[in-house]
Amino acid sequence: MKVFIGSPGTVSGLMLRIYQCAFAAASIAVMVSASDFSSYTAFCYLIASMGLQLLWSFGLACLDVYALRRKRDLQNPVLVSLFVVGDWVTAMLSLAAACSSAGVIVLYARDLDFCRVQTRLPCSQFEISIILAFITWVLVAMSSHVMFWILASF
Repeated sequence: MKVFIGSPGTVSGLMLRIYQCAFAAASIAVMVSASDFSSYTAFCYLIASMGLQLLWSFGLACLDVYALRRKRDLQNPVLVSLFVVGDWVTAMLSLAAACSSAGVIVLYARDLDFCRVQTRLPCSQFEISIILAFITWVLVAMSSHVMFWILASF
């Protein structure tokens, strides 16, 4: 069995999950700190998606810590199948939330100049949160790709 970078139960896998948690939490924190974010459905969806991503990644990070401390192998077909499905579902939800939120902010900031007219709207905070969500998605896409190749190697 080949060990890929980012495999479950390895230090690189643990670091990947920790970075996923950190960027998802940062995206949530920046969006929640912006005033009036709850008036926009896409931004609420972004928070829900990043919250799910945070929980999923934190759970798998805890599992990686357990495997590293106990020197357990997490690469069996049942566990890897669960990781593949979970990673792909959360990756698709994260991408959909980031894209929908980006669409809203592009409409308001670029097309309608709504952010310039409405100075009380914290568009820069929305943009930062969306960028963090896209970074989270890239990290999740990397881990889902690794999980897919591990599953294919069985």
